[in-house]
Amino acid sequence: MARCHDLHCSQVGILQYGLMGRLKRILLWVLGVYITIPFIVKLCPSIQAKLVFLNFVRLPYFIDLKRPQDHGLNHTFNFYLQPETGVNIGVWHTVPDQMWKEAQGKDREWYDSTFKSPYPVMLYLHGNAGTSSLGYHVVTFDYRGWGDSDGSPSERGMTSDALFLYQWVKERVGSKPLNVWGHSLGTGVATNLVRRLCDRGTPPDSLVLESPFTNIREEAKSHPFSMVYRYLPGFEWFFLDTISENDIRFASDENVDHISCPLLILHAEDDSVVPFHLGKKLYNIASQSKSLSGHKLQFIPFPVSLAYKHKFIYRSPELPHILRYSS
Repeated sequence: MARCHDLHCSQVGILQYGLMGRLKRILLWVLGVYITIPFIVKLCPSIQAKLVFLNFVRLPYFIDLKRPQDHGLNHTFNFYLQPETGVNIGVWHTVPDQMWKEAQGKDREWYDSTFKSPYPVMLYLHGNAGTSSLGYHVVTFDYRGWGDSDGSPSERGMTSDALFLYQWVKERVGSKPLNVWGHSLGTGVATNLVRRLCDRGTPPDSLVLESPFTNIREEAKSHPFSMVYRYLPGFEWFFLDTISENDIRFASDENVDHISCPLLILHAEDDSVVPFHLGKKLYNIASQSKSLSGHKLQFIPFPVSLAYKHKFIYRSPELPHILRYSS
């Protein structure tokens, strides 16, 4: 019996030793990956650019962007424009909810003609036009490198595409109100665009920033993905400086000093992608801007209890009223 007991203890010991050895190998492998990733990012800055833009992430993956009607958007028309030779970008035009029934089965000529209707127009920078156009024409598009648009993404290219599309829409709406709405990363594009328009003396009728950040470095530092490395020695050198090496800035905190039109900032307190404090900080900077002096400036927070997080502010029943009051 003693020998059986000793044998059993020996087997348990071997199993425990084997399990500990396996755990050590897994921990060493994880540690190796953890240490290796910052060096890979530093040596290949293009990887960091892909992590900023995430244009390779497409959900749902098999969506056919040429047929918005297949996804409940039967009041939306898909077409393509060419901001420069060899680059085609996909564009969606959604008519106001008052025109949805009339829009069924119409062609591009009809959609273009609706710009002459009395409804204002919103250029929406990067994101779904939503389930309601809130009484606006909504024109949205995929930047180069996104969706089925040609090319590779860059801050300069995205801003250039936005400027091209703004001018294209402006030619069609004339003196009617034309507003710019940016969401998340699109807020950086939006402030780039509106800064250029204001510098030319042709500001839009208003600018709406939904879930904005101050600049891409502060956003990257606050993003949940950076949590694993945030306290790593050299974090800024490995990750944040690499973003700058890709010529990616999206400096909305600098741009607001050059914007001269009504500005509305919307942010949910439970936003975990772009933290609420960054939107509030941008508002505080904007409130000190001389160029915004005399223009309506608002910051609308949405409490945690509403659970709007990063991308559900459009669900707010107060949104139409907020937009009317802010314009």
